[in-house]
Parts: sequence; structure tokens; C-alpha cells
Amino acid sequence: MDAAHLTGLLEHLDIRGEDALECAGLLASKPSPGVSDAITAMEHRLGTFPSEGIPTAGQTEAEWIEAFLRFAPTVHEYHLGLGINAATSWASLADLGLQLRVNRRVHGRFGLDTWGWMTLHMAGNMFRLGRLQFHLVRSNGSESPSPSTAASGWELGVHIPEDGSLSPGVVDQAFAEARTFFAQHFPDKPVTEATCDSWMLDPYLAEHLSAGNIASFARRFTVSHCTDAPADAVYFTFRQRGLEGLEALPRKTSLQRVVLERIDDGGNWQLGHGRLAL
Repeated sequence: MDAAHLTGLLEHLDIRGEDALECAGLLASKPSPGVSDAITAMEHRLGTFPSEGIPTAGQTEAEWIEAFLRFAPTVHEYHLGLGINAATSWASLADLGLQLRVNRRVHGRFGLDTWGWMTLHMAGNMFRLGRLQFHLVRSNGSESPSPSTAASGWELGVHIPEDGSLSPGVVDQAFAEARTFFAQHFPDKPVTEATCDSWMLDPYLAEHLSAGNIASFARRFTVSHCTDAPADAVYFTFRQRGLEGLEALPRKTSLQRVVLERIDDGGNWQLGHGRLAL
């Protein structure tokens, strides 16, 4: 890859600073067998609408990063072939740059411990539309599908990137954009409902931060049930893996205090599994 194409690719994927230098180094030599195998696995899934990530075949984080860098242009071309504009395609794939930055905050190094999450983007059915990400998947096997979702066979998984506000107007705009986008580009895959599985939908959070944007977002969904996810609230609030050393974490915001005080009191954070009509 020549210098101009490399620079353009890194910009499109929002890869910056030290991460950009590391990524350039990965692309400077011929792909390893592990990278080639990862690319082959992604090729087989492109356009198939999977809901689960690719299981590892022994690749390192660096090999997955290199595979994503090499395969992202293929996904971009797939998007363009569906009539999706270039800006939306690159905005969707640019979660790679964000995840690299998150990894530095969590681990203090170049890497990608969320590589499994990024394999979903590389199947071509995950899109960043405004403030939110929307994942078009089959509803077969979905928990508690409504009759309309079961009939259509498709639904949207909603995911929440960390890089912005969840103010009601911004969220409304994202859902409005999603309704138009999927009807236009996937008319044979009608969706009537969206799902969200998140610690933000744990009813405890809305009860204790009832006036905030997170609670407003959570109230959009009807939560059918919750499952234990004790470390998720700590990870997404503080970008720390595990529950060690919580006493050293800051308690400056109301969210930070609620997350930690529940654990202090012997509580357990959960994932709320919710649905809403589009």
C-alpha cells in the first residue's frame, strides 16, 4: 500500500497518533498466515448478517488489527455496492480507531481486546447513524420477539458508542435516520423493532439517575428481563477491566457514584434486555 493510500485509509478509519504509526508498521510487511486466515474468515461472512463475532483461531490482537486494516476497503466497496454513501460507510468502519484509543486507555498500550466486536462491523451489517450504531440481524432465536418481528424475520440491535451525548433530540434523530436508512438500503429485510442489551437498561440505573439522559434513553425500551453482568458498568464508566481496586476510582460524577456505591452495598450490576417499536 503506497503512502497516499495508507494515509487515506487511516484517516477514514479515524486512527490517530501512536496508533496510526503502529498500524502503518503492521502494513509494511507481507501478511502472516494468521492475518490471511482472519481475512478469509471475514470474506466468508461478508453480507451474511451474522449476530455473533468470529471465534479466534489463535490470532494475536495485532494480527486482527492488521486483518481489519486490510479488509476494511473490501467492506467499504460492499457498502457502496448497496448504494450506501461513502461517508456513512467510513463512519461505521471508523469504530476501529475509537476502539484502538479505548484499548490504550484500558491497557496503556497499542492493541485491541475488543477485536471480536470489530468482526461484526466487517460483515457489513453494522452502521453508525448519528449518535448510535445499528446492527441488522435476523430475529430467529431472538429472546421474546414480538409477533411483527417474528413475522418479518429481522430486527436492529442498538449499540451506544461512547463519543457523544445521549440527549433525547440526538437519539430521536438517530432512530429517524435508521428508519429511513434501512428501508432504503435493505427493503427486503423489513424491521419493526430494535433491541438493546446494555447495563444502561438495568432498572437500578434509571431509578437512581431518573433525571438524566441515560435514564431517558433507557425508558425508550421495554425491558423483558435482566442478566448478571457485574463488570460491565465499571468497564464502560471507567474503562477498567475487572472489579479490583475500585476504591481508587473517581467519584466525581453522579454516574460514577451510583456505579460504585451499588457495588459497595453488595449489589450486582446487570444487563437489561429491552425492545422498542421503530
